[in-house]
Amino acid sequence: MSCRVRAVGRVSHNLTFPRYSPVGHFTKQHFRVRATSQTHHTPGGIHAYYWKPYTTTTTYRQSGSGYFVAAAVLGIAIGGALFYPLVTDNSAKSIDEYKPVSNFDLADRTDSFLVMAPNTPPGRPSTLTPEQEGKLRELWTATMKVFGAVDEEVNGVETASSIAPSETTEKDGKKEKKKSRLHVFKRNKGDKGDNSEAASGASTPDISKMSLEDDKHGQNKEFKDAIANTAPEDLRKAFWSFVKMDHPDALLLLFLRARKWDVDKALIMMVSTIHWRMDEMHVDDDIMKNGEEAALKDSKSDDVKVKKEGEGFLAQLRMGKSYLHGLDIEGRPMCVVRARLHRAGEQSEASLERYTVYTIETARLLLRPPIDTATIVFDMTDFSMANMDYAPVKFMIKCFEANYPESLGTVLVYKAPWVFNAIWSIIKGWLDPVVAGKVHFAKNVDELEKWVPKNQIPKELGGTDPYEYSYPEPVEGENARMADPSRATLDTERQELVTKYEKSILEWIAEGEAGKSSEERKKERDTVAEGLRVNYWKLDPYVRARSLYDRNGLVGEDGKLTFYPSNEKENVKPTTETSTDDLD
Repeated sequence: MSCRVRAVGRVSHNLTFPRYSPVGHFTKQHFRVRATSQTHHTPGGIHAYYWKPYTTTTTYRQSGSGYFVAAAVLGIAIGGALFYPLVTDNSAKSIDEYKPVSNFDLADRTDSFLVMAPNTPPGRPSTLTPEQEGKLRELWTATMKVFGAVDEEVNGVETASSIAPSETTEKDGKKEKKKSRLHVFKRNKGDKGDNSEAASGASTPDISKMSLEDDKHGQNKEFKDAIANTAPEDLRKAFWSFVKMDHPDALLLLFLRARKWDVDKALIMMVSTIHWRMDEMHVDDDIMKNGEEAALKDSKSDDVKVKKEGEGFLAQLRMGKSYLHGLDIEGRPMCVVRARLHRAGEQSEASLERYTVYTIETARLLLRPPIDTATIVFDMTDFSMANMDYAPVKFMIKCFEANYPESLGTVLVYKAPWVFNAIWSIIKGWLDPVVAGKVHFAKNVDELEKWVPKNQIPKELGGTDPYEYSYPEPVEGENARMADPSRATLDTERQELVTKYEKSILEWIAEGEAGKSSEERKKERDTVAEGLRVNYWKLDPYVRARSLYDRNGLVGEDGKLTFYPSNEKENVKPTTETSTDDLD
């Protein structure tokens, strides 16, 4: 469908929009509206926005109990923003009743990196300008330095080397490793780094000048700690674990867009995120590896502390504190957040943090380009002061500002009580102005329809969608495949693909603009990235515990997504013998 977009300023653009494309990669909540884009209205009722990343420094302010209440509720909302699946329950009617708005079609989503999704926004692997592609190459150069794959300067020229195997790293002395690593990221006095930048196309942050003050989320400190104390091979492994099924270029581009294409800032943000995932949260080796089944076992433990953490984690899933269902008028997935269900002290801080990271990471499994933002319907029905909580809010803000760049599309505050007016004035003061501009208020369902079709609004919010959230309990033994030694073949295959991708990057670094054309290099990387995507979904059952989305049939074998499972298949209860094929 084609339409005319009214632009800010003097320029207008013709754009074609897909009937439907599910949400893409998780994104950061700091945005600036592109100078050439704004809302457009079409006879079909579509509104389109394109955003350019924007980052600013804000400070936390404590302003009494009202602030705590508002912060808690907004934090819970953001915590669920990246949940994507359009799930249905056992009370579902016909599939027709759950079809998305006619302007979108599930078939328009793109699963393969070898096929460009319709109307992919700018700044993605398939829509880079020459300047943006140059920035991507610079960031890859700096990243490969972090991994120890780019040698130090030889006669003023940086050279690329092969990736050192892990056993070499283990043999190197720790003190020697620290010294070498810090040297790479520290410029000598009077050295402007001209030769380095000319040769590699990238500069690196000067650690000696990095301030630990005015560092809102401590990313400069985390970057320094990672460079000084973590072996390059460990950072490399953590990075590729972070990639999962995503395009490696797309992952780097998230940080570049979040930092307005400033390579130094993007590198600091990305490395600090890797450090946070690996050393602080243990995202891949604990949270996602153990998942819901481990929480179920913990909830039955004789250890009081372990039992409390397990129960707290599962309680949030069981109550449906936030649930994902439906599409807004732009085809973006929605997260409905029932603020009234959160009570301070019901779960420990650790349990809240684990739940937050788990939901974000689980949502990543369901993302598809080109849409890469989500809409939050912030249900304020029956909201009261008992919903106040501050600690999880601070953690969630850090997650989305520092560790999961670009995530928030629109927040719809629905049926806010009068007390929220004063709270909002406080919240608006510490939110980034662009993010605050994304927040809209709807007093009733008629106003909510400006952003969400009525047939996508659940009945509990006044719409016509009969959907009701329900939680399929984890089944003991559902992760038995994780102990299967046959995964070794898949591990080997993935390592070979990683090495192949890295070699293509090292060749790009060494040759710069010479050698292969930009299109040839892109096609080469896309081909390997597609292999990594396919490999991950084969490996997924061995590295990730099954989630409620696997059990309800939305996530199937090899990453197949079934957004509207039939009633019969919804009634299939998984057992240790049931394959994911049976759930599609």
